[in-house]
Amino acid sequence: MKILYIAEIVGKAGVYALKKCLPDIKREKKPDFVIACADGATGGNGLGRNHAAYIRKLGVNVLTTGECCFYKKDLTENISQLPYVLRPDNLNIEAPGIGCRVYYTSSDAAVKQKVAVAVLLGQNGFNRTHANSPFSGLAVLLERLRQETPYTVIDFHALATAEKQTFFAMADGGCSAVIGSHTRVQTSDERILPGGTAVITDAGRTGSAESVGGGDRDSRIREYISGIPDWTKESWEKPALQGLFFELAENGKAVSVERLNIAAPPPPAAETGGDGDGEDEK
Repeated sequence: MKILYIAEIVGKAGVYALKKCLPDIKREKKPDFVIACADGATGGNGLGRNHAAYIRKLGVNVLTTGECCFYKKDLTENISQLPYVLRPDNLNIEAPGIGCRVYYTSSDAAVKQKVAVAVLLGQNGFNRTHANSPFSGLAVLLERLRQETPYTVIDFHALATAEKQTFFAMADGGCSAVIGSHTRVQTSDERILPGGTAVITDAGRTGSAESVGGGDRDSRIREYISGIPDWTKESWEKPALQGLFFELAENGKAVSVERLNIAAPPPPAAETGGDGDGEDEK
């Protein structure tokens, strides 16, 4: 089993990088399944319904989210009807949508197989979205998923490095991979743990490489000087796709893991327009 994980898509530059880079990656790597974190795909914060559909059309099997999962009203109102979009599984049961699901591999895969994907949200540093402990229900979640398939992947959307490392240690041997997301800064610690679980502290971001988390550098500097939050201006400097590619044995254990950082071609001026709400991506 070959799985491609695309690091958090940030804004229109991230969608552009995905559109330009994914076809070549598929031709070279031939993944059986593609996962993408889309928590910042629409305007850098959250995921709109139009962008969700467009990213799906570009060839992504599953879109994961994080603390921004309900920032866009149109997605919140429709997420229960979008099985390819996952919100964190450890939110309260009253939250709409689902946090884990078993999918089938891509239609062009040699053999149809099941892949289980789950999203869990960390507890440190999130003030607007409150989740239950990602640790307390992990064993039960993994046991339930392993009854369906040995191929199980968790997107752990968390801020604190210590929380991620602790979660990796607890999950080792219980799932195929745990991929850290949220910080939008790619780490160089991809590895396979002793129990056979592939991990990385953060897969990075898909969007502007010369930016602050995908946002315009000058606007972010002004935010820190003024104290006024401002995520409205995206950066288009050096768009790139980051992520993780890993292969799994028949028992679900990871046998190889590769970090990806692929530059996209410079965008034409027309690509950098639009208001970032996804209306021009239908």
